[in-house]
Amino acid sequence: MHEQSAHAEHVYTCTQRDSAAASSSVVASWRRCIAMHQLAPEDRRTPLRLTDQEFRRAREESERLITSASDELDRLFTTTGKAGCCLLLTDRNGIALERRGATADDKQFHDLGLWTGSVWTEASIGTNGIGTAIADERAISIFRDQHFFCSNINLSCTTAPIRDHRGQLAAALDISTCRDDVNEMTLAIIAQMVRDAAMRIEINLFRSAFAGARFLMVPAGANPASALLAVDRHDLVLGATRAARVALKLDDRRIAAGIPAADALQESRLSDDEDLLDAERAALLRALSRSGGNVSQAAIALGISRATLHRKMKKLNLH
Repeated sequence: MHEQSAHAEHVYTCTQRDSAAASSSVVASWRRCIAMHQLAPEDRRTPLRLTDQEFRRAREESERLITSASDELDRLFTTTGKAGCCLLLTDRNGIALERRGATADDKQFHDLGLWTGSVWTEASIGTNGIGTAIADERAISIFRDQHFFCSNINLSCTTAPIRDHRGQLAAALDISTCRDDVNEMTLAIIAQMVRDAAMRIEINLFRSAFAGARFLMVPAGANPASALLAVDRHDLVLGATRAARVALKLDDRRIAAGIPAADALQESRLSDDEDLLDAERAALLRALSRSGGNVSQAAIALGISRATLHRKMKKLNLH
């Protein structure tokens, strides 16, 4: 009881110092909980829960997200589930859509509200990994008494946001644990696993949004695997992940205008005449490749005579 009252006093003291809020994302979250959401840290509460009908609707609206994340959740659970961890996938509103956890830990996590249908926003349950990651739109770890409510100070959680094919916040992936032997270094290792899984879910979402497109990796930042362009058969950019948008300064307007991938990647540009010749050369090379180098078959595929194909090959130095 003393521990809980001391925690509440600490929260109030920190939020009254302007310098503390400016230097700490946790204290800034505590301040939002008090000023914006009218919450009190001494309260004991669990997160809000949806009705069955509301939960079904939320899952239906996130069907693509759930499909894109399912395998990653299973893979992550095989690594962390037996270590007393609970996995939650939420939508952008903090609604827990999917959960993975060991049966032996179910009661403890259910009592805390780490269950499907619960709402893990800051407004619902104060400072927590999911709610604060959604509010700040960045990965975050909340270690024990960094939580806002006294009832959650034995909980440690680490969360990464997930973005959709337009780079907008779509979901959050969280791992939580109540183990006493978890320290901040252990949580940092788990946090990296969560960020990596969230990135793979983002890529799955992006690929499913542009099924049939070609995908180009943009060499950018510390993790170029997450910087992708979706390109159509004419080499026009259809979409870009958040990392690619930042690296190439792309937005919805530029993408909708039909920017060529070569221009987006700032590759050396050819003149219009050279561009046409390059396109013709590429078409001939594709036809020859598909025919195994057989000029007659390539000519038939292109709808031109064998003699014409030979002339073009000579012109383009393809002999």
